[in-house]
Amino acid sequence: MSAPRYPLAELKDLPDDIRTAILAVQEKAGFVPNVFLGLARRPAEWRAFFAYHDALMLKEEGSLTKGDREMIVTVTSAANQCLYCVVAHGALLRIYEKKPLVADQVAVNYRKADITQRQRAMLDFAMKVCERSHEIDDRDFAPLHAHGFDDEDIWDIAAITAFFGLSNRLASFSGMQPNPEFFLMGRLPREKK
Repeated sequence: MSAPRYPLAELKDLPDDIRTAILAVQEKAGFVPNVFLGLARRPAEWRAFFAYHDALMLKEEGSLTKGDREMIVTVTSAANQCLYCVVAHGALLRIYEKKPLVADQVAVNYRKADITQRQRAMLDFAMKVCERSHEIDDRDFAPLHAHGFDDEDIWDIAAITAFFGLSNRLASFSGMQPNPEFFLMGRLPREKK
């Protein structure tokens, strides 16, 4: 893998709030995902990015599960050819869905993946937002409503897709590389400590 075009920030050089947030991620994950240090070179943008990320990905309201959210990110990131996001969010998808093959399946062809019809309808809509959002009309909402998604869930699907379109482009142009730890996460049973 090639080196990133922009060097990763050093923890010691970061503002206290960002350093504290990154150390909390490291404590939970066991490593610091490169996106945290890659974006930290611009603290105001880091704060805005992760505030919106957390508002979309950690919210409790709505019918989207954490696995659904990560599936949207993985599928649309694959369409945008973002290596970092496919690998990192694919790892989270495998963990949340408890399926070691699902991320690879949806990244290559979600239409043939081992997912529910509800998830397929969700991903059909996400892909249209990703590739042809200007063509969305009222007819695109009916299949989602038929699977129990309400209009707020549909907003979430679109917002996650749009936000990660930004993320994909930042990661790709900057040459951000996925941490090696992501490649095996969720594929093998965790070792008991």
